[in-house]
Amino acid sequence: MPKTPKHILSAAAIVLNNKNEILLIKGPRRGWEMPGGQVEEGESLRDAAIRETKEESGIDIKIIRFCGVFQNVNESICNTLFFGRPVGGELTCSPESLEVGFYPIEKALKMVTWKNFRQRIELCLNEESQSFYIDF
Repeated sequence: MPKTPKHILSAAAIVLNNKNEILLIKGPRRGWEMPGGQVEEGESLRDAAIRETKEESGIDIKIIRFCGVFQNVNESICNTLFFGRPVGGELTCSPESLEVGFYPIEKALKMVTWKNFRQRIELCLNEESQSFYIDF
C-alpha cells in the first residue's frame, strides 16, 4: 500500500509599518527572517501567520493580502506568505527569536542571508508579482 502523504504547512508574514520598515526576527538557526511557522491542526493559514508573528515578535498584525506559496517539493514543505501591517503589541524576543525589530527595506534585505527568504520578502513587497506559486 502506498504511504499516506505527509506535508509540512507553514505560514509567514511580511509586516511593514507606517515608516516603510519590515519586521524581522533573528532565529537561533537561520539568522534574520520574517516571522512564521507551522500551521496547527484546525487553524487557518491567515490565523497561523497572525499567531506566529505574535509569538515570535510580540507584534499584533492585520493581514492585508495573501502573497503566494513557496513549495519545497523534495521535502514536502509548503510555505504560504501574507502581507500585513502592525496594529498593536510591543517588540518582544522569544525562544524562537533572539532579536526582533523593524528595519528599513534595503537594510532588512541585506540582513536576511538565506537567499530564498530574501526572495520571499521581495515578492511579497511587489504587488505585481502576486499571487505567486514557486516550487523548487
